[in-house]
Amino acid sequence: MTISVVIPALDEASRIVRTVETVIAPGVEVIVVDGGSRDETCRLARDAGARVLVSPRGRARQLRMGSEESSGSVVLFLHADTDLESGWQEGVRTALSDPLCAGGAFAFRFAERGVRERWIELGVALRIAIFNLPYGDQALFIRRIVLEQMGGMPIVPMMEDLDLVRGIKRAGQLRMLPLAATTSSRRYRARGGPRT
Repeated sequence: MTISVVIPALDEASRIVRTVETVIAPGVEVIVVDGGSRDETCRLARDAGARVLVSPRGRARQLRMGSEESSGSVVLFLHADTDLESGWQEGVRTALSDPLCAGGAFAFRFAERGVRERWIELGVALRIAIFNLPYGDQALFIRRIVLEQMGGMPIVPMMEDLDLVRGIKRAGQLRMLPLAATTSSRRYRARGGPRT
């Protein structure tokens, strides 16, 4: 079972090296799809060991290009400000060793540990418990065959992760891993939690 990690990026020079370094490993293909960065994102990602593609801006377009250019039997979509916990490869492979599992996601955790972040984490945990509905900042992974059967990553203006989750659920089980995808709360701080 081979894994391709696809990371959409735009002006992520301050974060991209760390994100690539948390996933780069033997047998793992790492692809950063840049949407027109004006900083050093592309060079830094390449120097960290990722393959870099350039795409029109838009996360769905970037994710689609990256998945189409990747070669793994599993595709994992990772935000550029998110790190995966050690052991993530084994977690993905163990989940997908069950033929009924079509894909899954990681537990949600913020890098920052303030009161606001803990409340949002609780809200995410409730959403998962009630609806089994992870979002893209939880590092969604999917079997390539399932992604191809659903026509690839949907090109939509926003919330492409929900279409991906629906596709996984139509094809089989969606498995939530106990391992954490640790993400920055910067978007929540900039836009406000409810709006984000």
